[in-house]
Parts: sequence; C-alpha cells; structure tokens
Amino acid sequence: MVPMEISQAIEFVAANDMTVLATLKRDGTPQMSPNTLAVVDGQILMSTRQTAYKVKNLRRDNRAWLAVMPRKWLGRWVQLECRVEIVDLPDAMELLVGYYRTLRGEHPDWDEYRAAMETDQRCILRFEVLSAGPTVQG
Repeated sequence: MVPMEISQAIEFVAANDMTVLATLKRDGTPQMSPNTLAVVDGQILMSTRQTAYKVKNLRRDNRAWLAVMPRKWLGRWVQLECRVEIVDLPDAMELLVGYYRTLRGEHPDWDEYRAAMETDQRCILRFEVLSAGPTVQG
C-alpha cells in the first residue's frame, strides 16, 4: 500500500463518511461493521452504543482498521490503521452533539437528542490515525 499523509486521510474522511470498521474478536479474527464517520475539530469520530460488539472488542484491544469510501461508489477509497479511544457518557455528550451537527445540521430539539443518547447508552469512538493509504489505485 502506498502511504498517504494523515492530514490527507482526514480530509478524505471529512468528505466521505461511509466506512467499514474492523476490530478484533477475542479469538483474533476480525469483526466488521458498516458505520458512518464524522470529522469534528480535526478528529475522526463515530457514534455507537456502549453495548455494541465493536466497543467490547475495542475495550480489550484498541486497534482498528477503517475502509472509508464515498456514498456513491466511485472507486476511490482509503484504508486507515488506527488506535481508538472510547469516550463514554457523560463526557461523550458534546462530542455526540458535534457528530450529529456535522452530519445532519441542527437538531429540532437538543434536549430530546441528549435524552435519547443517554437512553441508547451511546458513546463516541475517537480514532487516532497511525497510517493511511493508498494514494494510487491498482
């Protein structure tokens, strides 16, 4: 894989929010799931539930891989190797608000949104990109 600058990868994610996340199960095999990313204040974030398997996997081993692609498949994609920090509520709340605003704009009722995040036991995954690529298509 031809490497790319991490800043370029973050720019790509900001413009292309669809991803497949790979984490490691207890037996070392991959667990993959489709997700949506947002770049907020230069950080790659994902909203998920604290009870999700990906979160359980990441609490055990914080390594993750993202295959990021545009909503309309145009053949361009980027793979990111990351370390992940899990931010639980209540610390995650403002990150969840920023995540929503980035993807959808203003919510009609932020109090309702915050209550839903608590009810759903949401958390934020914050990705530190260690490497990214490719810069060429094969």
